[in-house]
Amino acid sequence: MASKPLGFYQQLQLLPLSAQQAFMAALCERLLPNYALYEQTTGHGDGHTLRTVLNLVWERLSVPGASIDFSRQAEKLAECEPPAEDESFGARRALDAVVSISALLDTLQGDSPEAVLDVSRTSRAGVRAFIELTEGEEDAQKLALLIRDHPLMADENDFQDAVLEAVSEPLNKAALKEIRQLGRNNGISNLGLSLEEDAE
Repeated sequence: MASKPLGFYQQLQLLPLSAQQAFMAALCERLLPNYALYEQTTGHGDGHTLRTVLNLVWERLSVPGASIDFSRQAEKLAECEPPAEDESFGARRALDAVVSISALLDTLQGDSPEAVLDVSRTSRAGVRAFIELTEGEEDAQKLALLIRDHPLMADENDFQDAVLEAVSEPLNKAALKEIRQLGRNNGISNLGLSLEEDAE
């Protein structure tokens, strides 16, 4: 009897740490446009710091011996969180980006075995929340079906599958560059949003 294939999250957890970090970094790339939109529309936030911190993560992944003080970067990142009293949809998605990069930094500073799952789930949850917001369906059963079959959720699942496949290969500099490009997704976020100046 053939053994049951491993589920997505099981596969993630079995990856070497560097592959998990590359997976998280790619997902964080795709969350950044949401933060940038929040910053653009509210005037709050510091997308430059998020970008810089994520660049440093990619540098460490490419050059494992690179000397980078990630505890200091984590402090800088914490200052980029939207105000706690801002409960708007945009602020929550901006917070997703900060929290996900923070989870990634945790893995660079010590043992954080759940981080890769947290980042994956955070990205999916953001898509789910966006569909709930835009569809306006109140019936829970109908909403669940809408979410399951929604193009954005299909895109999210396909994206995470593609990143998982990519990080499962040997991670040399060229591979990391491709994974980073995959994560950037032409400037389009997991919600299908992008800054106007980035849109072609």
